[in-house]
Amino acid sequence: MYKLIALDLDGTLNNDEKKITPKTREALLSVQRRGVTVVLASGRQAPGLRREAETLCLKDHHGLLLSYNGGRIQDATTGEILFDCSLKRDTALRFLRHLEAYPELSPIVDDGEFIFTTDASRHKVQDESRNNNLKIKIVENIADAVEARGFCPVKILTAAPNEILVPRLADIRRGFEQELSFVQSAPWFYEATVKGVSKSSSLAKICSRLGINQHEVMAFGDAQNDMSMLEFAGHGVAMGNACEELKAMADEITLSNNEDGIAFSLAHHYPFLA
Repeated sequence: MYKLIALDLDGTLNNDEKKITPKTREALLSVQRRGVTVVLASGRQAPGLRREAETLCLKDHHGLLLSYNGGRIQDATTGEILFDCSLKRDTALRFLRHLEAYPELSPIVDDGEFIFTTDASRHKVQDESRNNNLKIKIVENIADAVEARGFCPVKILTAAPNEILVPRLADIRRGFEQELSFVQSAPWFYEATVKGVSKSSSLAKICSRLGINQHEVMAFGDAQNDMSMLEFAGHGVAMGNACEELKAMADEITLSNNEDGIAFSLAHHYPFLA
């Protein structure tokens, strides 16, 4: 049996109502009682994993929280931050000023408490605030605010409707390919982290820490930012609602996030759940 299960959140663990269904919850509680480690692996900001961690009782079962697309790893039991890879302040400031040339895009950056934005009505700002338990702080200029507060963001998110975002992907990353890693985590999100940071790189750190081999890892996802994680895992599972790129490289395609796809798959791999 697999000793570690890594789970993306939105579109994977959560249904379209942003909830973990009772069937999926019970399956994940059952495997944890048998000693399986559950890792929440999300592009979300760190505070945005609290609700799901509490629902799955990760604190009681030594689960782990992988946030910011791998930029931070936290022990759900002790609260200890095991890994944190923030952007260099100079790089973050240059990148934020670079994005100012594209007013149709909405940069989203946080310090773990606030999302900094010039307009709370900008694309996905309210959603990110609500989903990640972050307050909104209106500022005149995002780069200036980051510089004045002296913090280094772990991730810089660029949001826009898909038809606006996709034609701008090359422009967004131009000049920063050697310093930052970029991944599209949803049709409306393009995420920038420190070069080399990904869900798979942080999952590898977790496995090394726990003494778990890659072939003992099972991972579930639905989007492009889950591809490296599914490739790393001994068994990668794409949700029925996953993007076609993920389905093409997955070891297994399960039911959708609205059909208890995780529970359905686990029942085939853990006999006690059948």
